[in-house]
Amino acid sequence: MTQENQNPTEPSKENLEVEPQVADGAEPELMVESSAQLIEELNQKLGEMQDNFLRAKAEGENIRRRAVEDIAKAHKFAIESFAEHLVPVTDSLYAALSAEAVDAKAFKEGLEITLKQLLSAFEKGRMTEINPAVGDKFDPHHHQAISAVPSEQEPNTVVSVLQRGYSIADRVLRPALVMVSAPK
Repeated sequence: MTQENQNPTEPSKENLEVEPQVADGAEPELMVESSAQLIEELNQKLGEMQDNFLRAKAEGENIRRRAVEDIAKAHKFAIESFAEHLVPVTDSLYAALSAEAVDAKAFKEGLEITLKQLLSAFEKGRMTEINPAVGDKFDPHHHQAISAVPSEQEPNTVVSVLQRGYSIADRVLRPALVMVSAPK
């Protein structure tokens, strides 16, 4: 084919060859090397980031697992401190049971000392007694009314305490059982 017979829109064989694009006068071989080097650096950074991600993920999983174990241990041994304060009370009760009953007065004194030990253990364990005085206003959050009895006191006041209540750190463990004065 001659150039005269060719269609101007059809490219010739010479025009089909692709010239490598060269940036700023660099040689094509240098561009291939720098591209390969860039790819290698990016792959290395990707590997490092994947490694860091896996390490962080494993560390997070270890922290979660340790937290679950710590919570389980806290639940299991939460009463340990309180129990340590009760052991001397138990010792005193065993001593009282093994002693010969010679004198009722001495036995009563031993019981009073043991009660003081028990109340001290309660205090150390942040356990407080709910023991309303006669005439105190009835508090449904801390008292449980067993019955209402006619009385000279104002209505809804404590007439007598049948059983003391207890609370631990402002949470009622057991309300005090009381009798209250009935409305007139």
